[in-house]
Amino acid sequence: MTDRLAVLTDALLGAAHKAGATSADAMALSGTSQSIDVRAGKLEQAERSEGIEIGLRVMIGGKQACVSASDISTATIARLAERAVAMAKEAPHDPYVGLADAADLASSWDLEALEMCDDGPEPQAAELEAVARMAEAAAMAHAGITQVEASAGYSLRQVHLATSNGFSGGYRRSSHSASAVAFTGSGVAMERDYAGEGRIYRTDMPSAQEIGDLAGTRALARAGATKPPTGTYPVLFDERIAATLVGHVLSAINGASIARGASWLLTALGQQILPKDLSIIEDPLRVRISGSRPFDGEGLPTSRRALVQDGVLMGWTLDLATARKLGMASTANAARGTSSPPSPATSNIDLTCGTATRADLIRDMGTGLLVTSLIGSTINPTTGDYSRGASGFWVQNGVIMHPVNECTIAGNLRDMMQRIIPANDARAHLSTRVPSILVEGMTLAGA
Repeated sequence: MTDRLAVLTDALLGAAHKAGATSADAMALSGTSQSIDVRAGKLEQAERSEGIEIGLRVMIGGKQACVSASDISTATIARLAERAVAMAKEAPHDPYVGLADAADLASSWDLEALEMCDDGPEPQAAELEAVARMAEAAAMAHAGITQVEASAGYSLRQVHLATSNGFSGGYRRSSHSASAVAFTGSGVAMERDYAGEGRIYRTDMPSAQEIGDLAGTRALARAGATKPPTGTYPVLFDERIAATLVGHVLSAINGASIARGASWLLTALGQQILPKDLSIIEDPLRVRISGSRPFDGEGLPTSRRALVQDGVLMGWTLDLATARKLGMASTANAARGTSSPPSPATSNIDLTCGTATRADLIRDMGTGLLVTSLIGSTINPTTGDYSRGASGFWVQNGVIMHPVNECTIAGNLRDMMQRIIPANDARAHLSTRVPSILVEGMTLAGA
């Protein structure tokens, strides 16, 4: 299939040149996915999709336009190119538009070493249904669980990118997943929680019974939740949701935000934004990890780099256009789809783990909140003011006492990130590996 996609991108580039484009890049995507949902012991939904999509970006003298289609006929490709060129001629001039220099393009990579695709047989619908039913049964085996919604899925995605100045490359990516959401109680006393796992390789997946059992255990632990007291307390972000904190940092150092001047870290380059012993590392070449990629959306080679080193902010996340706006070089972080131009985005992320366990942090935090779920979001991207609805567990004198909900935690991200304390419980298989994080002195609004 990748050869077929390469033929399509070549055809798109040829059509763009014929239509009058001075430069162009083309993408072709193909995908297969299927999912099974079960509920109340019955098959709730079964879906399967297959398709091919093509996209073309043309450039004419600092003007660009993007078009896409799911029809891959020769006639459609020709019309697509003509339309794109006509649109580009009417587009506003952008001095930062353009392809990468040919000398900078990725020229070699080792897809087998990255292990991005499971070459085993595609699971049948009956197999996925069996996985979902096992997860459901494991959750329902807990006394007090009233309902379970379980799912299992599989996808295979292939992409090929080509540019008019010589780049051509593609790869395949697979995904296996299973999840369960368990409910306990009824009416206003109803509580729910979930467990879910995803892997590139089917053989790496934990058992459906483990997933369902964990969902049931988590849901029951939330029964009888009450509002916590209002005040200033330490807040421990559970590993399941701690990555959201690092996500706010990643958004703030995104080149698009910096170029707009809308970032709470706008003036922080070269400054300490985390404790001195912590770093944030991006590594798009991790083996057998879902976010890995050998080249970015503009054909530049990817590599490991430090976003934050020993607490100091080292650089922005840039594609070609934002780099040119800022007078810098691209960090090979371009991401894109078939219908829009590239934009900056990160891949695999690691926050330095601490030495303490999650239990150690609970013991040491004294009295405060362990957050396991976040709801809603009020984040000011310019000032870093942070406010989110939360639920989890009240900790008293270092001991988890009871579940809590319907509360709000607030602070300022610049201050919060300076005093984070990470645990050592980051899960190795995740694309974004962030452990549980303790933040002292947050404002908690509850009862």
